[in-house]
Amino acid sequence: MTDDPIDRDGLPPRFWETKPLGRMTRHEWEALCDGCGKCCLNKLEDEDTGEVELTRVACRLFDDATCRCARYETRHRFVPECITLSVNNIEKSLYWLPETCAYKLLWNGQPLYDWHPLISGTAQSVHDAGVSMQHRTVSESGLHEDEWEDHVIEEPT
Repeated sequence: MTDDPIDRDGLPPRFWETKPLGRMTRHEWEALCDGCGKCCLNKLEDEDTGEVELTRVACRLFDDATCRCARYETRHRFVPECITLSVNNIEKSLYWLPETCAYKLLWNGQPLYDWHPLISGTAQSVHDAGVSMQHRTVSESGLHEDEWEDHVIEEPT
């Protein structure tokens, strides 16, 4: 692994350190996703406290091997409630974003972790670091929402 990101996609080196989230191109914004898959997991929210618990129950479009959406570009046709994270809704979304999420870290003025693909130069680093949900999920397909409580997990960090 290298100390600086590999510029395979024409992204400016370390752009996230100087460019505010609101000024990033779509390509830069999408590159911030580390591929952990945690945002594609169903969460349980306590209506009284607002506390959010992570489950290992993944969206039916989630690919457990790659930790990516199998239909990312057309996901809203299949999962209309899927949230498209943007600079316009990130502040309202912070409570359910994983603690290791690049969007959340940058919003809060914190640096990316060394295992982030933009720093390591490889998408595999998030899996090697044990941060991703690779091979750790169950699909929501065929699982009743009442059963999600049986799949509450601690967030991999």
